[in-house]
Amino acid sequence: MGRVFVAGSINMDVVATADRHPRVGETVAGKQVLYFPGGKGANQAVAASRLGARTTLIGRLGKDSFGAELKAFLGGQGIDLGYVQETAEAHTGTAIITVAEADNTIVVIPGTNALVSAEDVGVAPLAKDDVAVSQFEIPLPTIAAFFRRARAAQARTLLNPAPAQKFGRDLLELVDVLVLNETELGLLAGTELSDGDEVARIIDVARRLQAGPDQTICVTLGKRGVVALAGREELVVPGRVVRAVDTTGAGDCFVGALAAQLADGAALRDALAFANAAASISVQRMGAGPSMPTAEEVSAVLNKG
Repeated sequence: MGRVFVAGSINMDVVATADRHPRVGETVAGKQVLYFPGGKGANQAVAASRLGARTTLIGRLGKDSFGAELKAFLGGQGIDLGYVQETAEAHTGTAIITVAEADNTIVVIPGTNALVSAEDVGVAPLAKDDVAVSQFEIPLPTIAAFFRRARAAQARTLLNPAPAQKFGRDLLELVDVLVLNETELGLLAGTELSDGDEVARIIDVARRLQAGPDQTICVTLGKRGVVALAGREELVVPGRVVRAVDTTGAGDCFVGALAAQLADGAALRDALAFANAAASISVQRMGAGPSMPTAEEVSAVLNKG
């Protein structure tokens, strides 16, 4: 079994819950304020670790109270934190999240995440069969350096280009598995997509974005499931009907679960079904990092059919 290395963000999520989202310029009464470990990198590492993968997180924390709390939480999840640095140059990354009607709005303040460097990722002991995971809450040149190191070690690279932003072909060509939602796919492909588009159209747009004949593009569609273009093969995994409480971190759960399965040598179709089930569990709980399921919980859901 390979290992999962995640180079990415570590945040404290400050969550305000309310009956509805405020309109621009409006103040609404909230219900409660909650503090959850988060950040896309940390979330993905927690998901992978809880699902049984040997997981290493590469990133930065501030020398502040949020940093201390996050380090304690992540260490308690069995994640190797030997490549997480603490620095006084900036505050720990923070996300301000409003949750209402089972949907969320998020403002992210990068803090120390913006300082994660090519040198930070250059010391990762990647090897063949490992999976190198990253997302867009750390600098893009750092991600490129991480993936070049992974390629040199014959490890698989998995990119989640979120929050969505345009990026160069040179980085895309370093990606073995691209995981994104339909909005992110539309932005990168220069084509507007909506959650009502047919699977055939989504696959067609993914094919136009595909950087090479062996690249895999997985498009998560929320309650509709996931579609994937694996080289020339098209895969469809139907969604699971659940009562969503908080969708924060669902995409990160999917990414971490997929990475864990791929590191364990699972076939792509099985890995997608497993990740889809894991994400369906996470949306039924509050918070990002704490909502990630265990392998036993996912297996129980899959066994129910």
